Amino acid sequence: MNKLSGGDAIVKTLIAQGIDTIFGLPGVQNDALYNALYDHKEHIRVLHTRHEQGAAYMALGYALSTDRPGVYSVVPGPGLLNSTAALSTAYATNAKVFCLTSEIPSAYIGRGIGQLHEINDQLGVIRSLTKWAARITSPAEAPLLVTEAIRQLNSGRPRPVGLECPWDVLQTTNVVDKIPAAAAPFYPAVDTEAVEKAAKLLGEARNPMIFVGRGAMNVSEEVRHLAEMIQAPVIGYRTGRGILDSRHYLSHPNPAAHTLWPKVDVVL
Repeated sequence: MNKLSGGDAIVKTLIAQGIDTIFGLPGVQNDALYNALYDHKEHIRVLHTRHEQGAAYMALGYALSTDRPGVYSVVPGPGLLNSTAALSTAYATNAKVFCLTSEIPSAYIGRGIGQLHEINDQLGVIRSLTKWAARITSPAEAPLLVTEAIRQLNSGRPRPVGLECPWDVLQTTNVVDKIPAAAAPFYPAVDTEAVEKAAKLLGEARNPMIFVGRGAMNVSEEVRHLAEMIQAPVIGYRTGRGILDSRHYLSHPNPAAHTLWPKVDVVL
C-alpha cells in the first residue's frame, strides 16, 4: 500500500491501463491532477488546448482514428459544459471517449451556495451523455473507478464514459491499494456456425458486396484480402470510409452502392 493523492492515483491507474495520451485544459479545480501528470510525463503526454471543446473533440478524433480510449480532462461546471458537444457526438458515433472532470469541493456539492464553477447535478449531466459515469470520493476509490471506466469503454457497445473527482479529493493524500493491472480486452465468442454459413453464401454469390462501417477499422487488411478474393465492391459507410483505401479499384463511396444494389445477391 502507498499513500497517494487523488490526482496521483488517477494518473498511475491511467498509465497502468495503457493510456499514454490525455487532452485537456488545466484550471484551479484540477491543478492537482496536472501536477501528477507532470510528475509522470515520461509515461503519459498531455496535449493542452485553448478551449474545453477542443480538448473533447481531440479526444473524440483520437478515439475514432485509433479505436483506443480518448481521454480528456476539464474543470467542472462551464468547463464540462463546453465539452458536451463532443461528448454527445461520441455517444452518437460509438466512440471510446473518457471524460475526466473535476468537481467543486465535496462538502459543497448539491448545496447551491455559489461555489466557483458550480452547476446543478453535474454527475447527472455526465450520466445523460455517457453509458457509465461515477464520482471518485476518496483517493482509495480512484484505481477501481478508473479501471472500471476503461473496462466499460472496452466492453459492450463502445460509448463514452465519465468520471468526476472533487477538487479536495484530487489534492488529498490517503492510503491506496495496489493499482490494478490492465485487463485483457473482451471479445465476443465467435459463432463458427454463422461464419461457415456466411462463407458458403459468399462463395456461391455471383455479385457480392462488402459494406463496412468503423467497426471494421482494425481488420482493413482482411477486408482488402477478402474483397480481392471474391472481387466484391467495398462500400465505406460514413466512418467506414478508408477501411479499404479509397484509391483501391474495389473501393466505393456510399452513393455508388445505390447503383449496385439491384444486381447484388449477397451483402457482407
